[in-house]
Amino acid sequence: MNPRKKIKLVDLYGQYESIKPEIDEAMKRALESAQFIMGREVGEFEAEVARYLGVKYAIGCASGTDALQVAMMALSIGPGDEVITSPFSFVATAETIAILGARPVYVDIDGRTFNIDPSKLEVAITAKTRAIIPVHLFGQSADMDPIMEIAKKHGLKVIEDAAQAFGAEYREKKVGTFGEFGCFSFFPSKNLGAYGDGGMIVTSDEALAEKARMITLHGARKKYYHELVGVNSRLDTLQAAILKVKLKYLDDWNRRRQELALAYTERLASTNVIPPHIMPGCVHIFHQYSILIPASLGKSRDELAAYLGVRGIPTAIHYPIPLHLQRAFAHLGNKEGDYPISESTAREILSLPMYPELSLEEVDYIAAAIKEFAGEKVFVP
Repeated sequence: MNPRKKIKLVDLYGQYESIKPEIDEAMKRALESAQFIMGREVGEFEAEVARYLGVKYAIGCASGTDALQVAMMALSIGPGDEVITSPFSFVATAETIAILGARPVYVDIDGRTFNIDPSKLEVAITAKTRAIIPVHLFGQSADMDPIMEIAKKHGLKVIEDAAQAFGAEYREKKVGTFGEFGCFSFFPSKNLGAYGDGGMIVTSDEALAEKARMITLHGARKKYYHELVGVNSRLDTLQAAILKVKLKYLDDWNRRRQELALAYTERLASTNVIPPHIMPGCVHIFHQYSILIPASLGKSRDELAAYLGVRGIPTAIHYPIPLHLQRAFAHLGNKEGDYPISESTAREILSLPMYPELSLEEVDYIAAAIKEFAGEKVFVP
């Protein structure tokens, strides 16, 4: 690889360059319409997302964070309620629960998939539990069959945090379509990313869809007639126009991510780092490609990140502190040791460059550097 060529963690400009004429034309049309809020492109994009995912309704909103909050508001979740979720996720998952006055209750993750462990769910359910928010982390589905069975058994709602998993599948069904709501983010670095913030709420329940849409529009079905206390959370026309173009390419981009992930995994198989695990029956779209640097290696994740950085390879840590140990949630009374798999994962995880425009030559270079640092596995018969 040419050492002068800069490897990026995510190449947003490279993706724009690959479809520039279409993006520019879509933005030009949106600008010329002068309908910057709730313009034609918003409804068209919502309809295309609904068709793509196989749901009846898709409601654009201002962010993936808002999608989670609006979904819970539509289910009347609030003070005194408990919502079960993963402690190993972006803060928005738990933050939105707390904003509504409900209590986040954590269940530890499966150390292979980084997703909530269904075998630990039932012990966390109390009389106050209203919902479960499984997170499809890094682009791989949570194990939805047992989650849905437990939810049904206990009369709980399910809101899927699919912010990182647009197009991922669980047993030939798109994620975000199992529970009462699926929530997506179009943050620029996502596999389907806007050029600013944006989000989407999806459901096949007509009444819930209507209520969620009203909530995003200040609780109004008709302008100036407010039936509910809502919020201002709309997907703007320019972002919808951009996303409408990008959606056409999403499956190809996801396949490329899978090819790159396979290349990484093949090249790292002989090393002492642990590549991502793909659960049987899942289509992983690799929003992130995250490896584990086990404590047994005798070298830390931070040392590897520094080693790669010197060689022009950017990395990221998703996530360095689990949610139960964040200062913002100290009032919940959680302590170190409560969710040991999430805690060890936070110490050992490292995300490598991952985007469709990444070349196999660059993957070779990154993998070779990791092998130099971590060494090859010693075969033990």
